[in-house]
Amino acid sequence: MKILMVLTSHDTLGNTGRKTGFWLEELAAPYYAFLEAGAELVLASPKGGQPPLDPKSNEPSFQTDLTRRFETDPVATTRLADTVRLDSVSAADFDAVFYPGGHGPLWDLAEDTTSIELIEAFHAAGKPTALVCHAPGVLRHVKRPDGESLVQGRRVTGFANSEEAAVGLTDVVPFLVEDMLQAKGGLYSKGDDWASYVVSDGLLITGQNPGSSSEAARVLIHQLTARV
Repeated sequence: MKILMVLTSHDTLGNTGRKTGFWLEELAAPYYAFLEAGAELVLASPKGGQPPLDPKSNEPSFQTDLTRRFETDPVATTRLADTVRLDSVSAADFDAVFYPGGHGPLWDLAEDTTSIELIEAFHAAGKPTALVCHAPGVLRHVKRPDGESLVQGRRVTGFANSEEAAVGLTDVVPFLVEDMLQAKGGLYSKGDDWASYVVSDGLLITGQNPGSSSEAARVLIHQLTARV
């Protein structure tokens, strides 16, 4: 079982002058769930090397046992510091792909042709794709072979408008994940703000927010192990 984890390389939160990037819990929780399931992991990002961490995700109120474990794990931090370039990987070499969120992906991965083609390749090959929080935003331009949006008619979730409003970034982000998924024909649903909520529709697994990371990883592992 080999899983690709794709992280953002974008570190600027619009015109606010603040930093963004990936959300630590959304990497750490799936990372350890996958390792404990016996998976081989490869971390990638558009630019390669060290992806930017959203500094807010490492504030004490957002830390978890797993984020603290990741931060003190020399193997994990070394892997993170040396992600491979996204354009160097092939869907043929992996069984599944997982996208952690954070606001960064809305700026780079959502528009990245390599990422778009990679997800299309995973789906064409019948391999699952899982995305958490803001990461479902990277599906914005992903299409099915018939030219329709990948999310058209599919049950999906992602960071809710109410959650974006709660963090005060509704007018900062390039688009709202909930609105985009609905505009693309997705059958969007959500749970309570900040509570774990995961939707699985065939090969597509989406989680609403950081707290959904562990469950999304478990659903992906179940899909992969059920195939064996």
